[in-house]
Amino acid sequence: MSNKLFQSYKQKPIIDEHYDVICIGSGLGSLCTASILARRGKRVLICEKHTTPGGFTHVFTRNDYEWDVGLHYVGDMDRKGSLVRLAFEHVTDGNLKWADMGEVYDKVIIEDRVYDYHKGLKAWKENMKAYFPTENDARAIDKYVELIFAVNKGAKDFYAKKVMPDFLRMLASPFMNNDYSKYAHQTTKQVLDEISDNDELKAVLSAQFGDYGTPPSKSSFVIHAAVALHYMNGGFYPVGGSEEIFNTIAPSIINAGGTILIGAAVKEIIVENGVAKGVLMQDGKTIKSDIVVSGAGVHITYKHLLSSESKKKIKYLDDALNLPSSYGHLSLYIGLKNTADELNLPKANYWIYPNGTDHDKALENYLQDYNNEFPVVYISFPASKNPNFTDKYPGRSTIEIITVAKYDWFKEWENTRWKKRGEAYDVLKEKLAKRLLEHLYKYEPQIRGKIDTYELSTPITTKHFCNYLQGEIYGLDHQPSRFAKEYLKPQTPIKNLYLTGQDIVTVGIAGALLSGILTASSITKTNIINEMIKQKIQNNNS
Repeated sequence: MSNKLFQSYKQKPIIDEHYDVICIGSGLGSLCTASILARRGKRVLICEKHTTPGGFTHVFTRNDYEWDVGLHYVGDMDRKGSLVRLAFEHVTDGNLKWADMGEVYDKVIIEDRVYDYHKGLKAWKENMKAYFPTENDARAIDKYVELIFAVNKGAKDFYAKKVMPDFLRMLASPFMNNDYSKYAHQTTKQVLDEISDNDELKAVLSAQFGDYGTPPSKSSFVIHAAVALHYMNGGFYPVGGSEEIFNTIAPSIINAGGTILIGAAVKEIIVENGVAKGVLMQDGKTIKSDIVVSGAGVHITYKHLLSSESKKKIKYLDDALNLPSSYGHLSLYIGLKNTADELNLPKANYWIYPNGTDHDKALENYLQDYNNEFPVVYISFPASKNPNFTDKYPGRSTIEIITVAKYDWFKEWENTRWKKRGEAYDVLKEKLAKRLLEHLYKYEPQIRGKIDTYELSTPITTKHFCNYLQGEIYGLDHQPSRFAKEYLKPQTPIKNLYLTGQDIVTVGIAGALLSGILTASSITKTNIINEMIKQKIQNNNS
């Protein structure tokens, strides 16, 4: 990180009274929006409540270890023509580098039966058909691939409509791809049931549902198709860790005269005569702007950041506030006084399903009582994925384990102070942490006895740091009903107030990145993607 960049947000900068644009939150959606607008000469102020910028791409350190809180791998980084790759290259000026996770990026384990996800469509299909060699299964696998490609082809029209004016969207709708709309209203389970009666195959095909947080019987098939295709060419990890995403995007904002504030919570969006005019900070300071962009999520923005009078402009307010949120989670952060090489840690992620093939039933049983077996245990090995990890932390490595959790299990402690929530809370966390560790030891037994430190976070930890109402990490749930809500778009009924982030597109790094492009396109009324492509061509020819 450059000294200039460090100075820009670590120390108290001079805050002007007026900016062209104010972005609430420093997640990837806000960063991408701000970077694109800054390249067009806009002075942008980013207000981040947390003491570390980057949203779910930020890292935290403890006891000489470092962990990512939200990024575990990204797809599409070596595919020619990939929008994700193009967008990252644009907003980082090509300074963000990616490490390939290797031939196998995900390992699905169902009751000790192991299925490797191999990178590349051809290898993926060949290996799936080797696991499931019957003629019926082979046809189902081919049909599944055909569907995820067809659905993703239709996604372009779906997202293009989000930045169209209302009248133009209505005119264009009959001529746009209908495959996306058709499968948006079907669940992942419904689609898989139509193409196969093999429960084991369907469980393996839907095993990545943790990447979007909604089980097969409740998730829209389009989010599953998006995630499945996103990773089909393998998994990639940012060289230097996920904080490099912020470190490589922020200079474009700062160099254009922008400012990034941390520990700067917004209390209210100022609206005058139906027009967004700036923000009122928690400390009472007013900062004016021509445009306000909220990356805080639909629920937070509409419930907490608007006055009662301003809310009257949002005709769909009640419907928006009643949209279901995604699940909370437990994250176990593990530090070891050995390198990843010394411990022979893999790069591939583990998706462990101890209860068999019925993901929905396993999740339902667990949510009824957390003493029941975990429905899924996801294990990530960031020290193996990041080729620069040992340069920064010699002789050490880290592991992260994630599973589902309900906010209600921890609600009695929601008003207590972080790190001072009491013995009962600590005892419950320790019990859950030890159960998660046993799953790690089962598949990586060499780790037993090598752990130096570990720490479990709960949904109330997530709420404390990331401000989601129920400690969810994926924002709005990805049920079919979500994809019918046309108001989930950048523009709001309040003039000059825009939304960005995963709630207006879909979950994850790719969704948040795309949201920034859509929001910037909506604000500037230009096709940012086409401009990115033209700039890429010019750079290649120069």
